[in-house]
Amino acid sequence: MLALGTRLPEFALIDTVSGRRFSDSDFKAKGGLLVVFICNHCPFVVHIRHELVKVAAEALDAGLGVIAINSNSVESHPQDGPSHMKELAKSEGWPFPYLFDETQAVAKVFDAACTPDIFLFDADFKLAYRGQFDDSRPSNGKPVTGVDLRAAIAAVVAKAPVSPEQKPSIGCNIKWKS
Repeated sequence: MLALGTRLPEFALIDTVSGRRFSDSDFKAKGGLLVVFICNHCPFVVHIRHELVKVAAEALDAGLGVIAINSNSVESHPQDGPSHMKELAKSEGWPFPYLFDETQAVAKVFDAACTPDIFLFDADFKLAYRGQFDDSRPSNGKPVTGVDLRAAIAAVVAKAPVSPEQKPSIGCNIKWKS
């Protein structure tokens, strides 16, 4: 896992909805940045997606930047390709960019391993949180609340320390190119 306190890695990726190129420097004026590695098909992402979009909107309203990144190989998972990403984000009205990491270089520099994999950077763009959304899983019956991420966002917005007790994300492995 990426160490807490790590500076936001540099990246430059295309938003599948707008076609606009986004980079780390586009978010420097924000109070922090939420980066979520997701994809279209993963049951763990599908399970939390509705609430994740709500939490992302709350983060945007609080002055943070938000991006979602899909790094899955389209060779093995064509349903995660850019046209399908665009269709999903548009149909659900996502208020944040959905970026495609075709080379998978960005996932590697973040040490992203699964979907969802969540990284929250503070106003100094140092990693404050890298962990799970909440304790809910597709088959465990616990409600999807986003409590872990919401608590981390609240701390970052308040410029307070985020608890170092962070549970790692659980989900589908990123589908790496062969």
